[in-house]
Amino acid sequence: MTVDSLSLLIALVAGLAFGGLVGWLAARPALTRYRTELKTERLLHTERLKSYQGAETTLREAFASLSAQALSQNNEAFLHLAESRLREAQAETTAGIDARKKAIEDLLAPMAKTLDRVDGEIKDAERRRTQEGASLLQRVASLDAVGRELQTETRRLVDALKRPGVRGRWGELQLKRVVELAGLIEHCDFEEQHTLNGNERRIRPDVIVRLPGGKHVVVDAKVPLDAYLRAIEAPDEATRQTLLTEHARQVRTHLSQLGAKNYFTDLPGSPEFVVMFLPGEMFFSAALEQDASLIEYGVERQVIPASPTTLIALLRAVAYGWQQQAIEENARYISELGRNLFEAIRSLAGHFDDLGSRLKASLEAYNRAVGSLESNVLVKARRFKELQGTQVGEALPNLEVIDRVPRMLQAPDLTDVLPFAEVLDGEEADRRVTR
Repeated sequence: MTVDSLSLLIALVAGLAFGGLVGWLAARPALTRYRTELKTERLLHTERLKSYQGAETTLREAFASLSAQALSQNNEAFLHLAESRLREAQAETTAGIDARKKAIEDLLAPMAKTLDRVDGEIKDAERRRTQEGASLLQRVASLDAVGRELQTETRRLVDALKRPGVRGRWGELQLKRVVELAGLIEHCDFEEQHTLNGNERRIRPDVIVRLPGGKHVVVDAKVPLDAYLRAIEAPDEATRQTLLTEHARQVRTHLSQLGAKNYFTDLPGSPEFVVMFLPGEMFFSAALEQDASLIEYGVERQVIPASPTTLIALLRAVAYGWQQQAIEENARYISELGRNLFEAIRSLAGHFDDLGSRLKASLEAYNRAVGSLESNVLVKARRFKELQGTQVGEALPNLEVIDRVPRMLQAPDLTDVLPFAEVLDGEEADRRVTR
């Protein structure tokens, strides 16, 4: 820094200090005045502040009073409104609860009825179960008694069937029952001692079934059942199987014996087979279980083994044949009646034709007589009356010619069967041309 600069700076500072002093001196009166005004303003402000504070206190008190009053009024209004709303809400809630309660009751009412009904049905079922249980016990006791009685009767039946005579009679009764079920009683012979005299021998079949056309089928019911009846009472399975095998052998032997008798050779018009009837399904099935070739063996010897079921089917086929024969006989009878009726109608048509011809001839004779009467007799009678000049009685009646002719037979069904039908057709054609 140079001396000139320093001098300049000092001069500048001194100038500023002097200027500040001059300004302070010049502004001092104004400052005093401002201080006085400021003090006055402060006093005025203090008074105003006190006035404002009093007004504030008054306003606070007024606001507090108004607030308390408004709060009290608002509280009362709020309480009234709240009570009113509460009552309304309570009423709505009560109504809603009542409605829901009623809805729930309506919803549960059918369920309650159903539960009551189910409870009643359960009680009824329990009562019925108790009654049925007691009844079931009675039935079981009754069935037990019946079972014991049936066992006793079965034993008696088995003992009875062990006798050949009783067994044969029972088989014949079963056979007769089967024939009754098939509806062929009127076409079967049940002669116990029916004997046929064959070629140097005498045979005695159990049943002879008559077939349409004069044919016959022989049925034999004398099947040995000794082994089967003993098998029922077998003490163990091995003995039972042995006796059932013996039963099958007895059936096979009986097939051979029946085949050797050749019943059909002594009955003219009979099919070349004989039916061997087993009076129970169990007899046939037991034999087939032991010997499955029994049917083939019997057919080879012209013997057809049959249980009640198969014999009923066979006899039903025979019954159908009889029905067809009856239908054919009825058809022939109806045909004969129709032929006789046709002949009677033909004869009656001839009589009608003859009657019509005679009526026609009578009409023609009548017309000729009327013409002769009018042309000859009446003319002379009227002239005689005129010559007399007097009344001789009532006037002569006028006779009219009958111009109608009898209706001839025209139906082709009648005219075609008449004698001289072609001549009648020609006359009818001429008559139509004339008309």
